[in-house]
Amino acid sequence: MTILRAAAIALALLGLTEAASADPKGTWLTENGRSRVKVDDCGGALCGTIVWLKEPNDPETGKPKTDKNNADASKRSRPLIGVPIVLSMKPNGANKWSGQVYSPEEGKVFSGNLTEQGPNAVRLEGCAMGGLICKGQNWTRAN
Repeated sequence: MTILRAAAIALALLGLTEAASADPKGTWLTENGRSRVKVDDCGGALCGTIVWLKEPNDPETGKPKTDKNNADASKRSRPLIGVPIVLSMKPNGANKWSGQVYSPEEGKVFSGNLTEQGPNAVRLEGCAMGGLICKGQNWTRAN
């Protein structure tokens, strides 16, 4: 009985460890459904890149949308598909990663967090003013 009990406890702990080890890698549909972001490992940190846009072309020009609001003028002509928006996120507690977030709408980089809320849901937040003002989106797994 003792060996069986120890094995049962070990299996239960293994199950808890697997449940506790979050994995936000994959492709995510943004809250507004306008884009998909692929999150992957980048040298021990998480990074995420725009891989799909619901409306990939600029209605004014008919050409692919670009990073036209970027504070760095040399990056304004790059296509939005392929732009990294989740930057250098490192583990910061249970199911949470902290780093930076790039907002193409504002053309700025903010401090940010990615928090896994379940196997098919994450929340991405970008913060300004030392974390006093934060905005976020809930994303759902696309794959």
